[in-house]
Amino acid sequence: MTPPVIDFLLTRKSAPIDALSEPAPSDAQIETMIRIASRVPDHGRQAPWRFILYRDDVRMEIGEKLAALAEKLEGPLPENRIAKERARFSRAPLVIGVVSVDRPHSVIPEWERFLSGGAAAMNLLLAANALGFGANWVSNWFSENAEARRMLGLRETERVIGFVHIGSFSGDIPERPRPDVAALYADYSGPADD
Repeated sequence: MTPPVIDFLLTRKSAPIDALSEPAPSDAQIETMIRIASRVPDHGRQAPWRFILYRDDVRMEIGEKLAALAEKLEGPLPENRIAKERARFSRAPLVIGVVSVDRPHSVIPEWERFLSGGAAAMNLLLAANALGFGANWVSNWFSENAEARRMLGLRETERVIGFVHIGSFSGDIPERPRPDVAALYADYSGPADD
């Protein structure tokens, strides 16, 4: 008999952000999700990530700031683009920013610490789904902009791993094409040829 968690993992899908609605997870559910997100490989026990919650009116304030920054960077924008930027953080009732924290280490390379943060983001996504919520992990243009990162609460040395949008969801998510699993792995056969 296949354990239920295997069926859960084999069928997990990201809900469309625009289809996420209230109610958002409760504070207790958020704490559970963060606890699960933190149970990832973390060489040296550095906890090289942290989480920022964007909820309530903050989501709209962030949207206004993103729209203003987009116009500052690109010049006057059409109204539909301004509306898109304003809605970036208000489409779902909760957005959790997963942030890579710079914790230099003499042995553990930066890329390994960043990957630990990616694992934390994936665990967060899985935890939200397991609690019955829809969730979607995105990054967007503002993840690579220093002014936007500062506005979103990141320190100068921190990087965005992603923003996990979480909310209630009902409906079907169409299956998307998945890779051919058999083409993704092979037994070791010696050094790779270029």
